[in-house]
Amino acid sequence: MTSFVKNNPISLRDNPLFNERWLQGLISSDTTLLGLGELDVIREEKIHPGAGRLDLLLHDSEEEIRYEVELQLGQTDPSHIIRTIEYWDLERRHTPQFSHVAVIVAENITSRFFNVISLFNRAIPIIAIQVQAIEFSGSTTLVFTKILDLTALGTDDSDVPEEPRDRNYWVSKGSPETLALTDQVLELIQNDVESTATLKYNKYYIGLEVHGMVSNFVSFKPRRNHVGASFKIPPNPELATVLEDAGIPVLPYQVRSSLFRIQLTTKNFASNNDLVRKMIKMAHTNFGSPQ
Repeated sequence: MTSFVKNNPISLRDNPLFNERWLQGLISSDTTLLGLGELDVIREEKIHPGAGRLDLLLHDSEEEIRYEVELQLGQTDPSHIIRTIEYWDLERRHTPQFSHVAVIVAENITSRFFNVISLFNRAIPIIAIQVQAIEFSGSTTLVFTKILDLTALGTDDSDVPEEPRDRNYWVSKGSPETLALTDQVLELIQNDVESTATLKYNKYYIGLEVHGMVSNFVSFKPRRNHVGASFKIPPNPELATVLEDAGIPVLPYQVRSSLFRIQLTTKNFASNNDLVRKMIKMAHTNFGSPQ
């Protein structure tokens, strides 16, 4: 019979062995602790004149997202909440080519936090993570739990408000080269399945229109060096293996939105037109009807 040992939750704030700098160093050494993926550390204690120091600035190189992370031992308080939002606002103005997400990490995410956030009417992409310290057999471990996620990340494109943008907006988020690559994929779509398909520029992604109606069987997120292309097709491990062998990175499948996602570059697209054509036809067959 398996034995059971009761754990012992402890307070980081009330323990002199721990402080925010210690927690900061721990997350910096292993960013996967936050549950947001494997992130790059851009800066610790980044100084914002007149606004203080941002605890951690993290970067997701696959999705081109930056996370402004504020740490707090104990429970959240209004000053830390506002500071988190202020850092997010400053960073998104400083580097508008990236998407930005505010992150607050605290031992206790209080109801007051939710009340303050509700005042912004979901207008700010923010994540709240509760960290609990547990003592076990003379050692201390941390458990990070995502309590709130008000981002559009990982959702179906149809769930994201379609805020119209133009081509110049996406050139600034990506590059002229990746927009040209997006055009090349559009040419395949027009030649193989939908001759009237055009690009529809939205705030969070570039979709498709057919006869003036939304038809996002393929969608795009141009970045600086690659294009994230999403295809509305079921999971396909065999296809994923073929793509990886061909030098086309495959991103984790989004089950909720049925998105098979890959990263296209000018180089890997040029040598793999047939593979991309195959995926376009699969997506059009499964989800090609305008909505």
